[in-house]
Amino acid sequence: MNTNGSNLSTNTRINEFTNKRIHESGNRKSCFVDVILPLPLSQTYTYRVPVEFQDDVAIGKRVEVQFGKKKIYSAIIKEIKYVSPELYEAKNLISVLDEAPIVYEQHIQLWQWIAEYYMCTLGEVMNVALPAGLKLSSETSIMLHPEFDLENTELSEKEYLIIEALRYQGELSLKKVSEILDVKTIYPIIRSLINKSVVFTTEELIKKYKPKRAFFIELSEEYLIKEKLETAFQELERAPKQLELLMSYININNSLESSNGNVINREIKKSVLLNESNISAAALKGLVNKGIFNLIEKDVDRLVNEDSDELSELVLSGSQTECLNEIHNMFEKQNVVLLHGETGSGKTEIYIKLIKETLAKGKRALYLLPEIALTTQIINRLRKHFGDKVGVYHSKFNDNERVELWNKVLKGEIEIMLGARSALFLPIERLGLIIVDEEHENTFKQFDPAPRYNARDTAIYYSQVTDTKVLLGTATPSIENFYNAQIGKFCYVRLSERYGSVKLPEIVTVDLIEEIRKRKIRSHYSSVLINHITEALNNKEQVILFQNRRGYVPFLECSSCGFVPHCNNCDVSLTYHKFARQLRCHYCGAAQNASSDCLACAQQTYELKGFGTEKIEDELKVFFPDATIKRLDIDTTRSKYSYEKILNDFDEREIDILVGTQMVTKGLDFAHVSLVGILSADSLLNFPDFRAFEHAYQLMAQVSGRAGRKSKRGKVVIQTYKPDHEIVKFVESYNFTGLYNSLIKEREKFDYPPFTKLIKLSLKHKDQSTLNKVSKDLVDSLTGQFSGKILGPEFPPIKRVRNLYQKNILIKLPRNEHINRSKAIIRDKINFCSKQELGKSVRFIVDVDPR
Repeated sequence: MNTNGSNLSTNTRINEFTNKRIHESGNRKSCFVDVILPLPLSQTYTYRVPVEFQDDVAIGKRVEVQFGKKKIYSAIIKEIKYVSPELYEAKNLISVLDEAPIVYEQHIQLWQWIAEYYMCTLGEVMNVALPAGLKLSSETSIMLHPEFDLENTELSEKEYLIIEALRYQGELSLKKVSEILDVKTIYPIIRSLINKSVVFTTEELIKKYKPKRAFFIELSEEYLIKEKLETAFQELERAPKQLELLMSYININNSLESSNGNVINREIKKSVLLNESNISAAALKGLVNKGIFNLIEKDVDRLVNEDSDELSELVLSGSQTECLNEIHNMFEKQNVVLLHGETGSGKTEIYIKLIKETLAKGKRALYLLPEIALTTQIINRLRKHFGDKVGVYHSKFNDNERVELWNKVLKGEIEIMLGARSALFLPIERLGLIIVDEEHENTFKQFDPAPRYNARDTAIYYSQVTDTKVLLGTATPSIENFYNAQIGKFCYVRLSERYGSVKLPEIVTVDLIEEIRKRKIRSHYSSVLINHITEALNNKEQVILFQNRRGYVPFLECSSCGFVPHCNNCDVSLTYHKFARQLRCHYCGAAQNASSDCLACAQQTYELKGFGTEKIEDELKVFFPDATIKRLDIDTTRSKYSYEKILNDFDEREIDILVGTQMVTKGLDFAHVSLVGILSADSLLNFPDFRAFEHAYQLMAQVSGRAGRKSKRGKVVIQTYKPDHEIVKFVESYNFTGLYNSLIKEREKFDYPPFTKLIKLSLKHKDQSTLNKVSKDLVDSLTGQFSGKILGPEFPPIKRVRNLYQKNILIKLPRNEHINRSKAIIRDKINFCSKQELGKSVRFIVDVDPR
């Protein structure tokens, strides 16, 4: 046996380890972890793992680390290695916070791709991906849970000390908690208190969960006796509406009598009773006052299906079945399919079938929607087929609810996840299907803060990582994705027939110039629109009116001196909100009380210019005093469940006319809407953006599709000063192909997507001259670096927002350009400019694929 050779081999290995600075601790190698911190840092940082934690570390777990001299954060393990960093001495991590990973490796891979593609940092991606409750830092504060019960909660000695301190001080930072306990490792203790519902983080308490409430009707106990109920019938002969409502209650209540002849009492939802009986709430109030009915308010589960009688096996039409089979065939060829289905064609039913097939294979499904508002309707439809297998996740949930849902997903308790773009980051294992509904919508793109990612495009990338099928559904495809389908990058399936063979709505275009000339117009409403609204209301049908501007009027103008109130922080006029009696800036949120006196000349000669949803709601109450009119815009949907309440009220026919902004255009399904009015098509067309015509067509076509979805053909009235405009004609004829052929030629001619890749650089600074100098220097440094075109620097239409001036630089990169190389050049030039004396105070924003 050659011992010399053996010794030589051992020495060689030791020398190799020494060169790589690998340390030994007893018989165990020193272990290090690269972690992602929830900070906008351009790199990960390495920490040494103490021996006692080496068996606990795993990729995707959170660890407690010190960053800087004093700050402590929870970070995510990205990589485990046995080589120490060369440029700095690695600190020890403080503790391992999780028993199992809270993020899987494929999700970290997704984070990495987002950071590289959208030119941001891993920390910024982490901040968006994880709920705030999973990102504790030494600056986080805790407060006692308002429902904490000390007597029935088992606490350790250290936990009890924290409770006593909270009772005395009310709120404690985690740094203060560490000082009280005289220990550095406090996260396990805080986590235990949160899990026991003893404490909340400050943010969780502010946004505390509120249950959904609903009113129910039941017979008073004394009227459960048959003879007593018959007496009530006699007494109500002089109140026919109340008698009719009582009879409706009994009819809905199916089984009336028990074995002893008395009435069986059942609660009926108030809205259901009023809708079925078509009787006013005043009659109901009368029965409650007489003691015949009890009115009960109670919590209802947002996700539980209340209409269990409607549970049934889904039956597709012939065209839907054909479409589904074609999707199956396409999925055999590629992972991404674009489903181009008309509004009301039944795309959701096809989604449900595909989800069922996915679950049958032991996999899970993710259903992405562009708007929180849409989750209200879709969740109810999914619940009818999948019950409690469905979960919902979006930004209106507070941190406590998000963490709870995140943990349910980790445990595999949810098989179908429905949500807005942030749901893409949930740790879903065995993902088999991603549905991106209304794929054309801009709201899939995050605008601020970084990462400025597009959830649709990110889902397509993620499908490559996980070998997941992706279905992009829409009635109005984005030009880029329709082009991708045409060139074979995606597969394409068409569903052109509406469900039940209902015809697409009849579109009537009204020339406002002619209406004004003939003096038929009333305020902002043509005679044609007024007549059709009147007809719909007479037929007990509902109306949707679309105006893409909120507030009462866009601005006030003094007729004496021409003064227009402007925002002090932004270069934009203030919008008048009549109901709040305020002038508000829709860019920075600044507000001031509205005065009837001109701020410049003190004359009471302000004139209202333009109109928004608030004014429409106000004026229609004069034209249609008996109609119930509500708004759906940002101002009416700021609270957590306001979307749900308005849409539920409209669905249950408690609202006759719904006035709204873009929110009313996106995939909503109401059975009784017979008329849609587009009040100002021109405001959609006259916008300085190369996508303006595409967006205008999509908005008008989508809102038109809300009419006549069930049986009767609907009607759409488009008001415009340009009835012969090309886009209006395309909408009238439902000619998406014509629109595409027109726009794709312009895009190719002027080098816009899909023929180029766009990167927008925005620079912001409070001093205009500094901004001009730095932005020019940046463009000069970029010029000649790649073959693409550079436009700018230019001020946007509103050049100052929140007291910061902004200049934009638009870079057009050819599709054959080495994108990663170009991004590296851009990043280097920005870094160089930001380190110069003038550039240090300038904010640089990079937006890849801007919308």
